[in-house]
Amino acid sequence: MDNREKVSYKKEVGPEVFIFLGLFLGFFIYVGSIMGGANMLNTMMLTAYKLLIDVCFYLMAVCVIAGGISGLFSEFGVIAFINKGLSVVMKPIYDLPGAASLGILNCFMSDNPSILALAHDSNFRRYFKKYQLPALTNLGTSFGMGLIVTTTMVGLPLADAPKAALVGLLGAIVGSIVSVRLMIRSTKAYYGDVEMVEVTGKDIVPEGMRVVREGSGGGRFIQSLLDGGKVGVDMGMSIIPGVLLICTLVLMLTNGPGPDGLYDGSANQGIGLLPLLGEKINFIIKPLFGFSSPEAVAVPITALGSSGAAIAMVTDLVGAGKAYGNDIAVFTSICMCWSGYLSTHIAMMDALDTKEMTGKAIFSHTIGGLCGGIAAHFIYMLLA
Repeated sequence: MDNREKVSYKKEVGPEVFIFLGLFLGFFIYVGSIMGGANMLNTMMLTAYKLLIDVCFYLMAVCVIAGGISGLFSEFGVIAFINKGLSVVMKPIYDLPGAASLGILNCFMSDNPSILALAHDSNFRRYFKKYQLPALTNLGTSFGMGLIVTTTMVGLPLADAPKAALVGLLGAIVGSIVSVRLMIRSTKAYYGDVEMVEVTGKDIVPEGMRVVREGSGGGRFIQSLLDGGKVGVDMGMSIIPGVLLICTLVLMLTNGPGPDGLYDGSANQGIGLLPLLGEKINFIIKPLFGFSSPEAVAVPITALGSSGAAIAMVTDLVGAGKAYGNDIAVFTSICMCWSGYLSTHIAMMDALDTKEMTGKAIFSHTIGGLCGGIAAHFIYMLLA
C-alpha cells in the first residue's frame, strides 16, 4: 500500500490552532488559579515521578512474569490446546471462526495490538470472511492486558479481591460479546457475508500442527521463558507514557489539596473536579456500577486511554478505603474490556486496512465496555 494514502494535510495556520491554544491555556490557567502556578507544575512533576517509581516499575515486573508464562504456554502447546477447546463456542457466541480464540489468548497474555500479528498471518487469515476480520479489533481489545489486569487486582489488599477479579473477568466476557456482535452487524451490512479474506502468504502451517523452536525441551523452556520476558519488558515500557501522562492528569483532576487544606506542590494533590462531577451523575452511576465513592469514576475514565494508568489508580483508592469488592469487579471488567481503546482502535483498524469501519468499532466498543461494567456489578451482587 502506498504510504501517501495515510497522509492528511491542513493549513499551517487555521482555526484548529486557536481552538487548541484556547483549550490548552484555559485548562492550565484554571488549574493554576486554584493550586497556584508553581504548585501546579511541582505537583505535576512529582506525581509523574512517584507514578514512575511506585507504579510503572511494579507493572513492568508483572508484565515480565506474565510475558514469560505466556511464552511457555505458547511454546509447549497450552495455548493451542485451549484454542481447540474454545473453538466450538466462537461461532455461536461471536460469529467468528474458532481461530479467533487464539487472538483472545494472545491479547489476554499481552496487549491489544498483539492480535495484529495474527491478523497478518496467512495461516490465521484463511479462516475469516471479510466481514469478520475488522471485529478482531473489538475482540482483541476486550481482553487486552487481561492477565496483567487480573493479576494486579488479585494482589490488592482485600479479602475478596480474587473473587472480585474473577467476576470482573466474566463481566469483560459479556462486554466483549456485546462489542463484537454490534461490530459484526455493521461489518456484515457493509461487506456482505460471502467474500473471504485475501490470503497472500506462502508458508502455510499444515492443519493440526504448530511451530516450535529448535532444540531440546530444556533449551526451548529457557528460550521461550526469556523471549516472553523480553516481550513483557517491551509492554512495561510501552505503558509508561500512558501512566505518566494520563494518570497524572486524572489524579490532579481527582485529588484535593494537602491535609491542611493548602497546596504546597507535593505529589498527588489536585483540584477535586472529577469527584464533584461524579457526585452530580451519581444517581446514574450508582445503580449501574455500584461504586463506593465518587472518586471511583476516575478509573473507567482513565481506562478509555490507558488501562495501565487506570489500574495504577486502583491501589490508592483501595488504600484510602474508597474501593471494595464490587468496585474491584467493575474496575477489572472495564479496564480489561476497554483497555485504552481510544488510544489503539484507530491504529489497529488502519493496520487491518479497514479504517472505513473505525467509527463503528469505537461506538461498538464503548457500549460493550459499559455493558461489561454493569454485568460485573450485578454478577458480584448476586454472588454476594
